[in-house]
Amino acid sequence: MPTKAELDAMNTQVIGEFRANEGRAGGMFEGTPLILVHHVGARSGVARIAPLAYLEEDGRLFVFASKGGAPYHPDWYHNLVANPETSVEVGTEKFKVTAKVLTGTERDEVYARMSAVQPQFADYQAKTERTIPVVELVRAA
Repeated sequence: MPTKAELDAMNTQVIGEFRANEGRAGGMFEGTPLILVHHVGARSGVARIAPLAYLEEDGRLFVFASKGGAPYHPDWYHNLVANPETSVEVGTEKFKVTAKVLTGTERDEVYARMSAVQPQFADYQAKTERTIPVVELVRAA
């Protein structure tokens, strides 16, 4: 597992590539739809950005708190739960959203659809006992 400093350095590189290439990045993210999710630390209040794989369906945007199948949720998930009013970057567009955690059948169906298009998400769920949260990023009116 990479250290926090290594993850921060990787995220900084991915964010730079994303912004320089109209929402695309290379390396392990080559061909993966990416979204930049801005979030504010639940305890620290520090503004951060998480580059995440996402699923878009009929204008709805979904992100998945998989953390590669780790036994605990990623920090960005806790931050969005605490501070759901935020913004995202998709391609060259930046807009405000509200984070909404999906539950029950709706969560299960969206997670299954993501796993169908990106099979590693099925692997992530199989690696952990926790239910990986699905967060809808609802565009502000």
